[in-house]
Amino acid sequence: MPHTLGLIEQTISLPDTDIHFTEAGQGSVLLLIHGSLCDYRYWRWQIPAFSQSHAVIAPSLRGYWPRALQREDPGFSIQQHVEDMLRFMERIRNGRPVHVLGHSRGAQVALQMALQAPQSINGLILADPGFPFDGEPPVQSFRSDVAELLRKGDTESALASFVDAVNGPDTWRRMVSWFKTMVHDNAYTLLAQLQESDRTVRRSDLPALDKPVLLIGGADSPERYVSRLDGLQGILPRAERVTIPLAAHGMNLANPKAFNKAVAGFLHTLEYGAPI
Repeated sequence: MPHTLGLIEQTISLPDTDIHFTEAGQGSVLLLIHGSLCDYRYWRWQIPAFSQSHAVIAPSLRGYWPRALQREDPGFSIQQHVEDMLRFMERIRNGRPVHVLGHSRGAQVALQMALQAPQSINGLILADPGFPFDGEPPVQSFRSDVAELLRKGDTESALASFVDAVNGPDTWRRMVSWFKTMVHDNAYTLLAQLQESDRTVRRSDLPALDKPVLLIGGADSPERYVSRLDGLQGILPRAERVTIPLAAHGMNLANPKAFNKAVAGFLHTLEYGAPI
């Protein structure tokens, strides 16, 4: 299947699913893991930029476009995606170093990959993760309202509610057409995501992650993401942090130049010992 950026979609078969992905460039691997309502198309401004120096591999997680869920799936979970991505990574790495960049929910998948297989990952980049830490009191989630709208068939209102909640008021109305198409394609993954029971991250697991980590936030991201980055920065032993100006939660789309520069600088330092 042709990719929207002129790249080619590829498929790798795992024992119980197929992983659809796109790839560009050569060198060490940069694995891009998307978040809620997205798929590999989310990285349209990162794939061309990072492929100048790395083999960029962007998969769609199980259940997302081009084989998106159309109903709730009890097997859908962070751990399912972690296991899929670890198996996928071993299939595509061919002995090369691997760095993993995850955004939002994808940042939790990336973090759990590094915690469960630290020997397999060289560098970790976490952009606005939104998971709860253990021991935190439960908070009222907007997701139940979104799910109810989806079940009623009001997809447009459901998606507008979700996107505005994570990125700021009026975001959905201002979004470009390709982004809205992608989100509509993945709308019903939210019903599966709502029932996930493994979204909590244990603070006690984090000090053992002795890997270089770049934490990225948007200058205008909602507080729920800022507090996650604060917590990670205070615990991860080798974490550094950057804030992308003129951007909220979708910082890689709102300000791709600054986002790409931050990631490229981190990777260059990691691989060559000095910034670009």
